[in-house]
Amino acid sequence: MCGIIGINSNKSVSASIINSLKKLEYRGYDSAGIATLHAGSINEVKSEGRVDNLEKNSVVQNMVGTIGIGHVRWATHGLPNSINAHPHSSQNVSVVHNGIIENSTLLKKFLVSKGHKFKSQTDTEVIVHLITENLKTENIINSITKTLKSLHGSFALGIIFKDQPDLIIGARRGSPLAVGYGPNENYLGSDSYALKSMTNKITYLSDGEFCVIKKDHVEFFNEDGIKINKKVLELSSEEEKHDKGDYKHFMAKEIEEQPTTLKNGIKEYVDASNNDINIFNFPWKTNEISSITLIGCGTAYHSCMMAKYWFEELTTLNVNVDIASEFRYRKNRFKKDTLYVFVSQSGETADTYAALSLCKSKEMKTCSVVNVIESSIARDSEFVMPIHCGTEIGVASTKAFLGQILILYILALKLGLLRKDLKRELFNKKLKDLKELPDLVQQTLSIDNKIQTISKTFNDAKGSMFLGRGFSYPIALEGALKLKELSYIHAEGYPAGEMKHGPLALIEEGMPVVVLAPRDDYYKKTISNMQEVIARGAKVLLITNKSKDEIISENIWETIEVETTGADLLPFLLTVPLQKLAYYSALKKGYDIDKPRNLAKSVTVE
Repeated sequence: MCGIIGINSNKSVSASIINSLKKLEYRGYDSAGIATLHAGSINEVKSEGRVDNLEKNSVVQNMVGTIGIGHVRWATHGLPNSINAHPHSSQNVSVVHNGIIENSTLLKKFLVSKGHKFKSQTDTEVIVHLITENLKTENIINSITKTLKSLHGSFALGIIFKDQPDLIIGARRGSPLAVGYGPNENYLGSDSYALKSMTNKITYLSDGEFCVIKKDHVEFFNEDGIKINKKVLELSSEEEKHDKGDYKHFMAKEIEEQPTTLKNGIKEYVDASNNDINIFNFPWKTNEISSITLIGCGTAYHSCMMAKYWFEELTTLNVNVDIASEFRYRKNRFKKDTLYVFVSQSGETADTYAALSLCKSKEMKTCSVVNVIESSIARDSEFVMPIHCGTEIGVASTKAFLGQILILYILALKLGLLRKDLKRELFNKKLKDLKELPDLVQQTLSIDNKIQTISKTFNDAKGSMFLGRGFSYPIALEGALKLKELSYIHAEGYPAGEMKHGPLALIEEGMPVVVLAPRDDYYKKTISNMQEVIARGAKVLLITNKSKDEIISENIWETIEVETTGADLLPFLLTVPLQKLAYYSALKKGYDIDKPRNLAKSVTVE
């Protein structure tokens, strides 16, 4: 969500901070700000909206100072305006903050009683005043230690001080934070991507740690203020290109990249010469695992739901799926023979990371499926399966979703073979189909014209439904989510057989309903459910796969046919028209497709 950048240098830093904030824009935000130190004073400028608004400010253009912090904010406490934007500053201290301070109301009452005056509606401002209060009696290190112990909730912090023109403090609990190292300057960032343009040498703070960043060195401390040593990691020095090319939006580009990203994932895990799947260094024997629990949020949760069908089909494992935000608040019955799999595009999703931390505290088996291998979830898992999709800029996930379900399918196939739940002949057949999948997705991408025409009906409706059975049900949920995220149209996904148990009451004349009915074992039942909604006036968009057999139904509004493959791989193909439907619906409405309102790419608050 929010993004932090800090730079301590021997030259002016404002332009570098603005450039780094632009790299954090993909995370989703609604305001931006910068603060620098110069001539013994804190200079702060904030603006509502995009970083471009901040950059155009004449004060920012003339801003000086060799030490500074910047922020892009996704509103939690307080409206998204310039007053509530970060940094927040007193006369002596300026702070940028990712996360939520849960006891901010109590702290504010205490600080007001001490004479402090607040300007914003944010929880962050209490940190500024608490540090200011503690500095009256403590040195820098002790005041930070005392402040951090007073805060309940999650935070990543960047802090500068009027009377300390040579340092930036960084602190972390729950929200990610990294330190970067450069020649005669050092950096603080919530995202290694923002730092990578300046350095490939990174140190990640662990929960409870803070650091003191000077121009020529960095010191690290634990939660008690005791100095500790940290490793410096060297990231790949290859700079990824992040431009839209000839596409109007990153999302459009990322949808079209899916055949390539699928090829990359298959190449990483499938040994073509030996006709096998290579999952190196898997740390457990298969007889040590009798059940699997899949955990994620949003699109990643839908990936988990999709994987449940595959694990049940291809293995004899017991399979559970959990929404991460619910998982750690239930009285879970942890078992040593359960493998807990955490799915997250960013690898920083706060709820998913909290669930992982709980499992780690219980000494459970943990595996992560992530797109960012340097992320907190990847670093703290016992085993990591990267999805190899490259950076996904669009807030609404597309290629990362297909990447997640690809890796989960590969894991299910491999475990099925190792456990002897899947015969080698059938495994070979499924592997052959898998190798052909990228080309089939490429062919399915050619449905643009029809989808563009269809999307207008969804824009004119007050709501819509997405229906599917079996393998198609999680894809129906994902299709409804994409339409909600991008077009702000109310959309719900349901199991097709559930319509008569309540949702059918919502069907009215002209309501668009997407029915996913590939020619699988569920086809005839799904067509029957489709007929029920047609009989009540719905305009049905049927999405199925190509077949010589005629569609056994009448009065269908529109039909889209994807390519044909094995039943368990059809969800990949069914996903593509749903992504394009959401994209073109939003495009016709003129919405900000890459940055939908109220949403963020990396959800770092619970």
